[in-house]
Amino acid sequence: MTTASPSSRRTTAAIADALAKRDDVNWVALSAAGCEVTCATQSRTREQRENLLGQRLPRTAAVLDINAFAMLRQFVGGRGHYWTALHGVLSLEQEAMLGSDGSPFAEVPVVTRDPAHLTEEDGRLLDALAADGRASFVDLAAAAGSTPGRVSRRLDALLRRRVVHIDVEIAAAALGYHARANLWLRVHPSAVKTVGRTLAEEPEIAFAAAVSGPYNVHAVAHCRDLDELFEFTSDRIGSMAGLQSMEVSPVLQHIKQAGTLLSGDRLIDPSRRRA
Repeated sequence: MTTASPSSRRTTAAIADALAKRDDVNWVALSAAGCEVTCATQSRTREQRENLLGQRLPRTAAVLDINAFAMLRQFVGGRGHYWTALHGVLSLEQEAMLGSDGSPFAEVPVVTRDPAHLTEEDGRLLDALAADGRASFVDLAAAAGSTPGRVSRRLDALLRRRVVHIDVEIAAAALGYHARANLWLRVHPSAVKTVGRTLAEEPEIAFAAAVSGPYNVHAVAHCRDLDELFEFTSDRIGSMAGLQSMEVSPVLQHIKQAGTLLSGDRLIDPSRRRA
């Protein structure tokens, strides 16, 4: 989370746009009347992460403060079928087809004790898949410099090890969800897992994770309007056992989600995603 001077909102927007163009930043939003940028980084190397958080952002003149949190456990994230707007769109069988084990939306650790080693061929394969999630094995093989059979087996292995996951990109505003907010929850340590798993079952919650820092649970809520957001956070979230305090930070502008750029209530053509 980055805070900029109120007198430099244009600069803040420029910082957010620059972050959104980075391949190692997969979520960017403006809040606090345009003075605050919230982003999620997923760098492939320690050097890449430290360059962004330890050098580039702190040296930016408009940046007043940086709060960095580590995601410790992901309870739910980027899984569109949890939203009430999509209830019943897919059958149980169709949802099961999205994952090899039949439960693609289960709680998962952030890291694995046996990480997969990605090769240059894997990198080309994943870049091609990110650009076109419907690419055929023939096209993926051509991009990776491999064969369709080898690519099929490798992709299956990466899916099983959760190095790669299938996601659905949805512009929530286009479905009538105009009140989006970051929820920062301070929860008793013994209740973090229970609260996180309860949040994952709420249809308004698009993301929930245990994080480091003064707020140990972070969630993103999508509601139709501010009144619905108020009812949701005060009645259903506020009554959770173990919750000690909560900060609700409405999102002013959603710029990037799960790697895809947004413009208003529309997703931008994936071919324009990279700078």
